[in-house]
Amino acid sequence: MAAATTAATTASSSCPRTAQPAAPLSAVVDVGNMNDWQRKSPLDWEKYVNKMVKVAGVEKHEYEGWVLTVDPVSASIVLATFLENEQVSISVVLGHAVQEVEILKEGDDEMTQRLSGIFAPEESKAYSPEELEKRKNNLKAWLETNHIPVTEQGEAGRTLCVAGVLTIDPPYSPGECSSTNEIILSRVQGLIERYLENQQ
Repeated sequence: MAAATTAATTASSSCPRTAQPAAPLSAVVDVGNMNDWQRKSPLDWEKYVNKMVKVAGVEKHEYEGWVLTVDPVSASIVLATFLENEQVSISVVLGHAVQEVEILKEGDDEMTQRLSGIFAPEESKAYSPEELEKRKNNLKAWLETNHIPVTEQGEAGRTLCVAGVLTIDPPYSPGECSSTNEIILSRVQGLIERYLENQQ
């Protein structure tokens, strides 16, 4: 893999959902050459999510922004910076380039909701938080009634996790299902389609 000369990449968009990190978030990590940041656990990284931080990188580079997430494979930090006209700049600081992370500010409920909506599907933005919570709880109850194991995970339990192998994000329709197991993905999507048809 070619050595990266730039530790972060930035993309701006007037439509937040289209702002995608330009740098790949998955990388083969050389365990023998990991820095302190890369050695942290996912629980350690989670403490930085939804907080304003200053990241000290290699060659004295510094980056500031709100932490959206930390990639569990490469330890890369995804930062969001709010610009004028509701634009959002997304930066990715590669895990191997992180030397120190300093928390500058805690995120309040309003900021947490604003950050969680950056990559939310456009359809989910048509629902109020109360409506999304109701949709989630109703679907979860229906899955449990059908003896399908389901738990809540992620920020404020917004994501449903089915049998530990499939996730369903807001607004909890078939298109928001994600799994590496195509068979389970297809079956659960079919179940949710029938469930939504019965709700109408």
